[in-house]
Amino acid sequence: MRPFDPVAHALSVNRRTFLSRSAYGLGAAAFGLLASRTLAAETAPAAVPGFSRGALRAPHLPVKAKRVIFLCMAGGPSHLETFDWKPELRRLHGQAFPPEFTKGQQLAQLQNTALKARGSFVDFRRHGKAGIEVSDLFPHLAGMADDLCVIRSMRTEQINHDTAHAFMNTGSIIKGRPSMGSWLLYGLGSESENLPGYIVLTSAGKSGQQPVSARQWSSGVLPSKYQGILFQSRGDAVHYIGNPEGVCQSTQRQVIEEAARLNGLLAEETADPEIATRVAQYEMAFRMQSSVPELLDFRGESPATLARYGIREVGDGSFASNCLMARRLAERGVRMIQLYHRAWDHHGDIEGGMRGSARDVDQATAALLRDLRERGMLDDTLVLWGGEFGRTPMGQGSGRDHHILGFSVFLAGGGAKAGHVHGETDELGYRAVRDVVDVHDLHATMLALMGIDHHRLNVRFQGLDVRLTGVAGKPVKGVMA
Repeated sequence: MRPFDPVAHALSVNRRTFLSRSAYGLGAAAFGLLASRTLAAETAPAAVPGFSRGALRAPHLPVKAKRVIFLCMAGGPSHLETFDWKPELRRLHGQAFPPEFTKGQQLAQLQNTALKARGSFVDFRRHGKAGIEVSDLFPHLAGMADDLCVIRSMRTEQINHDTAHAFMNTGSIIKGRPSMGSWLLYGLGSESENLPGYIVLTSAGKSGQQPVSARQWSSGVLPSKYQGILFQSRGDAVHYIGNPEGVCQSTQRQVIEEAARLNGLLAEETADPEIATRVAQYEMAFRMQSSVPELLDFRGESPATLARYGIREVGDGSFASNCLMARRLAERGVRMIQLYHRAWDHHGDIEGGMRGSARDVDQATAALLRDLRERGMLDDTLVLWGGEFGRTPMGQGSGRDHHILGFSVFLAGGGAKAGHVHGETDELGYRAVRDVVDVHDLHATMLALMGIDHHRLNVRFQGLDVRLTGVAGKPVKGVMA
C-alpha cells in the first residue's frame, strides 16, 4: 500500500485534474446507460397489438376500461345528502353530537365549538334491483341505480380544498407530482390522433364555488406533453384555432416542418424531453385546426339528446353541455376526460346550495351514463363521480364543515360492479367503519381496471420511483365486476 502523499492528494483534487479524469467516468456512465437501454429493449416483453401507445407494452391485468371520465364535484358534496342515509343522525338533529366520536379528531373550522348533530334535510328512497338508497335530490341518477357502484366508505388525508384536490388527483400533496390523467396518458397513450389525450372542462354553480388550479391536471415530473389541456366551456373550446388572415394551410404546414427540423437539430445536442413535446404540440395544434371545429359541431345531435342532458344552449358553459362534450370526446378516443363542477362548498345554506348543485348535475350525469350505455361505450368507459372529501354530520350554522373520515363516491361502467354498495360509515356518518377505501386504493383500483398494476407504472425521479399510489394502495376487489 502506497504511503499517503498530501501534495499528490492536493494536486489530484484540483479542477483541471477532476475534469480530465471525470471524462472517463462520464463516458463509462454513458456507455452503461446505452447498454442498459439496449438490454432492456432486447429483454422487454413483446408489445400487445392495440393495447397501448404509451410506455407500457402489454397489460399487467385484464383490461376492463379504455378511458376514464372523472366528474369532479369540487368543494366536497355532503355524503349525508347524496348516497349515505343516516336515520339516527336525523333523530339526533339539533342535539349535542356524541363527544366519543370527535375526541382528538381533526376538524377544519369546528375546532373548540359546541358540536350539534345535523340530520339530512332530504329523504332517501331505495332504487333499482339492489335497493340502493339515493337522496331525493337526485331523481335522475336514482333511475340509473343498477349501473352505479357506490362507495360509502371513502377516506382521505387532507382537510383543506387545494391539498385535498391535489391528493385526489395526484396521490400526493407534494407539488410536481403527475395527475391521474397524466399517468394514464403516459402509460397507455391516446387513441385520438387529432385531439389531446387528456382534456379538462370546468363549470360552476350559483353557490359553494371553490377555485380549481391547473396544478390538478399537471404532468408534474413527467414530460409536459402528458399534462391535461383545459378546453373552454363557453364559446370557442380552444382560442386561436384558426389561421390568421392570409395564412393558408400549406404555408402553415411549411412552418410546422421547419420548426420540427430546427427542434430536431437541438434534440441532437441535448436529451431534453421538452423538445419532443414542442414538436408534438406543434403537430397536434395543426391537426386540431380541423378536428376541433368538427368536435364542436353539435348539429348531428338530435333535439331529444339535448333535452335528455338538459342543455338549454350548446356551449353555454354548463355542466350539462360539458357532459355531452365528454361523450363526444370519449367517442374520439380521448383517454382521460375530467369535468370540474365548482358548486359544493356548503358551509352555510346547505339546503339551498345542495338543491341547486344537485339540479346542475343530476340530469346530465344520468344522461351521460345512459348515452354511453346505449352506444355500447359504458362497458369500457370508467366513470367516477365525487369530490375531494365529504361534510361533517355536525352542523356549521346552516351548513356543514369539511370532513375526511368518511364520504361517498360512485363508479359506473368500465368493469365496476353495477348495482352495488361497498362499505359503510358508522350510524352517524362520521367515520368509515367497514371496507374502508383510501384515495390510494381508489387510484389502484382505477389503474387495475385499465389493465395496470399500480406498482409497475412509475418513473425514476431524483433517485426515487414516483408512482400515482406512492408506497400505499391496493385494488378494491369488492368494487370490481
